[in-house]
Amino acid sequence: MATGPGFGGIAVRAIAALVLVFATYNPEGKSFYHWAVSPLIHGEAMTGPASVKFLAAIVLIAGWVVFLTATRRSIGVGGALLVLAICGGLVWLLLDFGLVSASSGRGITYVVMICTALLLAVGMSWSHLSRKLTGQVDMDQS
Repeated sequence: MATGPGFGGIAVRAIAALVLVFATYNPEGKSFYHWAVSPLIHGEAMTGPASVKFLAAIVLIAGWVVFLTATRRSIGVGGALLVLAICGGLVWLLLDFGLVSASSGRGITYVVMICTALLLAVGMSWSHLSRKLTGQVDMDQS
């Protein structure tokens, strides 16, 4: 009998985290920020129905709340700092090997966004991974 979501479920969580992060903002200019927030900040005329933008904002906020709450509950601040330290090491490695230029704002933005999605994916999946690795079940103290 299988316990937990397996690799496929973890991959789905990682993809969902990437979609959430890149739908909120991305350097290509095709995101909620560019569509709904930036025009308001720059005083441009609003395009498209406000009701659709409101609904999209609520869906994104709900996604962020779900992912951040699960991450806080499963790995906590200490675990988040460890994941971010690993991401920092990966950024350093990418810079050292010249795969990303420190002067490339777009490249650094992509790396930071992927690290954010990685943090959220680890947070969403950590209880399942931990149970598979250790055999112990995590439970919330409610």
